[in-house]
Amino acid sequence: MPKAQRKAQMLDVAETVFAERGYLAASMDEIAERVGVSKPMLYEYYGSKEGLLIGCIHRARTELLERTQQAIAGADGPEEVLRRGLLAFFEFIAGHKQSWSLLRHEAAITVPSAVEEVEGIRRQQTDLIAAVLLAFAPDVDAVEAEAFAEIVVGSTERLALWCERRPDIGPERATRYVMDVVWRGVAARLG
Repeated sequence: MPKAQRKAQMLDVAETVFAERGYLAASMDEIAERVGVSKPMLYEYYGSKEGLLIGCIHRARTELLERTQQAIAGADGPEEVLRRGLLAFFEFIAGHKQSWSLLRHEAAITVPSAVEEVEGIRRQQTDLIAAVLLAFAPDVDAVEAEAFAEIVVGSTERLALWCERRPDIGPERATRYVMDVVWRGVAARLG
């Protein structure tokens, strides 16, 4: 199996085991067994269980950015950019329940380097939102654009947590809720 495919397989299995057992209870032995490789091979590729966790988070971070960028490409104006970006986020969360669980439970609680990686996801999304806002409204102060982006990221993260308890709320409805509240303030500022 090619190295890239093997690494992806290791991450898939690790993510599943971390979600099932929790990071602390997960063992490299079990992950290696499920992948069908030796434990030393896991260590060769990722260095440690923590490295494997960081690999899982980094993959989610990369995929979320790619999906968000694809979603907003070609959008007509800032409202459509925001709507498409929000929908991409909520669809990503709905389609990656294990990744989302890993990000919010294990990474934030048990592994300091994972906390930094999760914060990197937030910064990545904040930077993207602020840059897009400034591209459409160059007269907006950069600090204000960054503050707006932080508000969007924080509110969507909290709403995604709420949506877990409300399975009847899908990505489209969650996007509509954020747009109904957030867009009004942005539109007033851009107008």
